[in-house]
Amino acid sequence: MPRKALVTGGNRGIGLAIAKGLKDQGLDVIIGARQASDGKAAAQVIGANHVVLDVSDPQSITAALEQVGSIDVLVNNAGILNSGGVLDDPQDFADCMAVMVNGPYHLMRHVVPQMGAAGYGRIVNLSSGWGAFSDGVAGPGAYGVAKAALNALTVAANHHLPRGVKVNAMCPGWVHTRMGGSAAPRTPEEGADTAIWLATLPDTGPSGGFFRDRREIAW
Repeated sequence: MPRKALVTGGNRGIGLAIAKGLKDQGLDVIIGARQASDGKAAAQVIGANHVVLDVSDPQSITAALEQVGSIDVLVNNAGILNSGGVLDDPQDFADCMAVMVNGPYHLMRHVVPQMGAAGYGRIVNLSSGWGAFSDGVAGPGAYGVAKAALNALTVAANHHLPRGVKVNAMCPGWVHTRMGGSAAPRTPEEGADTAIWLATLPDTGPSGGFFRDRREIAW
């Protein structure tokens, strides 16, 4: 049977490109989207499945995973981006942490035991250079802080993973999507490449790292 992958926020942009890339590699892909209509439309385009999934809601996470069953690959792609300073808007801070830190945490917490029991698992956390300390955590609003926290979660979780399970973070670069804007130089497919690579790593592949263009970068 093909390995099963769940891509959060997989109904558009980089997430959809990741979902399509994994589908093209023979995986059974499930697109997680907040709205059923969005997930269904995207899934039909690439021949995937879909599930209603709001990563900011732990109950939605539990319900979605009960529906899809065990998965082999988790791609934590869902994200939000607002503007302003990190101290300007408490709701922005709460929303960013809910979507880009708490959501991935709860998803990982649910799927790691089943991956460990199967002896195989790949988790990819979509991060950003805007969340890297080496680049000054330069993201607007709470975005950079949330991505920095996601990086920390990646490193910390790697210390406690069962044999056969890997977790890595990656930066897709500046990608031409609704979030990235029309001036971005990269296509969604270019942004998705490293995530697809990490999601399909061999047993000898890395874990606990931060990558861009398939090369390790500084935290």
